[in-house]
Amino acid sequence: MRFVDEYRDADRAGVLAAEIAALCEPGRHYKFMEVCGGHTHTIYKHGVEDHLPEAVELVHGPGCPVCVIPMGRVDDAIAIAGEPDVILTSFGDMMRVPGGDGSFFDAKAAGADIRMVYSPLDALRIARDNPGRRVVFMAIGFETTAPSTAMTVLRAAAEGIKNFSVFCNHVTVIPAIKAILDSPDLRLDGFLGPGHVSTVIGCRPYEFIAARYGRPLVCAGFEPLDLLQSVYMLMRQLAEGRCEVENQYARVVPWEGNPRALEAMGRTMELRPHFEWRGLGFISHSALRLREEFAAHDAERVFDLPGVRVADPKACQCGEVLKGVIKPWECKVFGTACTPETPIGTCMVSSEGACAAYYNYGRFTRDRVREATLR
Repeated sequence: MRFVDEYRDADRAGVLAAEIAALCEPGRHYKFMEVCGGHTHTIYKHGVEDHLPEAVELVHGPGCPVCVIPMGRVDDAIAIAGEPDVILTSFGDMMRVPGGDGSFFDAKAAGADIRMVYSPLDALRIARDNPGRRVVFMAIGFETTAPSTAMTVLRAAAEGIKNFSVFCNHVTVIPAIKAILDSPDLRLDGFLGPGHVSTVIGCRPYEFIAARYGRPLVCAGFEPLDLLQSVYMLMRQLAEGRCEVENQYARVVPWEGNPRALEAMGRTMELRPHFEWRGLGFISHSALRLREEFAAHDAERVFDLPGVRVADPKACQCGEVLKGVIKPWECKVFGTACTPETPIGTCMVSSEGACAAYYNYGRFTRDRVREATLR
């Protein structure tokens, strides 16, 4: 296939749906986790779940980088923005993420110079244009966006731009999946692997999931037929008694990953001993920080940060949503006190957040389930 509409063909979706249904064992319920928030949005935007038999359930995982940023890290960034002569730069979906002392928009309204950028190179340009100011880039994302941060740090060092630093909040997907597998809260039959992350790290790092935990994983693309085919591949593995890592997204994802991106990350970054994830707590070796040789560009070394851990609001159940324990509409404040306009939790803020996907596309699904519960 060459064109995007070919990956959204309803007739082909019907064929895949019939093949998935034919693989279902009578009386068995299948539960697969789509790790990536981009998958969740495709599922609900295009009604992928409506093509699946009732025996097959999809649950969301912790694959939204904005959603897993703890409130204390937001407060640390706001503290940086409050320092003299600082310009804090950030991707747009971080601007409304609530911290303990408000969001970036709140801090900006109070006088902080916080600017939205589309890439870390935009932040580096701002640093060039403002040599008398200290420019900080709020770096977030999984391995998908870490290479762009790494390349920007290398360029800043090569050009001798001393007024640029990175507040590094990059997280890694493998420890998060392992934390899910080690959790007693959830039984899963397999995973739809994150396509964007896999363009960088490849498929090999997932092999422990099949080997150690006995769960198949299919690295999936982001169009409706990609997801349906990936579910079919998982179902076929289970039906045949296999447990492997397969690559449905082979048109984009190389099995060994992107060596140049991995090399840039390796030169500039190293694993932290531990890092706090919103809703998941501290996970060992699950995030990246800049290496010592790039300390001059590391905001955590340049600035004195409060580093205070802030508890999530009691009404918010983002943690359970991120682990796939509950669906977003099962949260007590979903769609009432917590909406995209007035978010309480990060899952409602981000463009990849599960709650935002359910709110924007899953309203009828939510209402149908609630009606069935009432009956």
